[in-house]
Amino acid sequence: MTNDEIHDFIQQAIDENRVMLFMKGTPNQPSCGFSARASGALNALGVQYAALDILPDPRIREELSGVSGWPTIPQLFVNKELVGGSDIIMEMFESGELAELLGVEQPEESIEDEPQPEPVQRPIGLENRLD
Repeated sequence: MTNDEIHDFIQQAIDENRVMLFMKGTPNQPSCGFSARASGALNALGVQYAALDILPDPRIREELSGVSGWPTIPQLFVNKELVGGSDIIMEMFESGELAELLGVEQPEESIEDEPQPEPVQRPIGLENRLD
């Protein structure tokens, strides 16, 4: 897969998924604490989202930063717009702003207070296309 194809795939993922999370690892097995908190916030809200592991190929992160203009991972997009990284996601979750943006109810308990439900939608897998 060329860099242009990776770029186009990333843009297509953003365009086709109302809530798109680019992260290290998967929602079921995050590979860093920042990604775990971001997916945990979305899981706590019970929203359907797509997630993409950026780790299989370093070009994914490079092309993602080119699309978003944001250097760190995770990156959350809602309605094709970059929301931000882990700190912004968590601030918005705690204030209720993320629930409002996503059109869902804010949970009563904090993320740490309850076990996280499984994500509603399986992550999409770019790594399967890198042959």
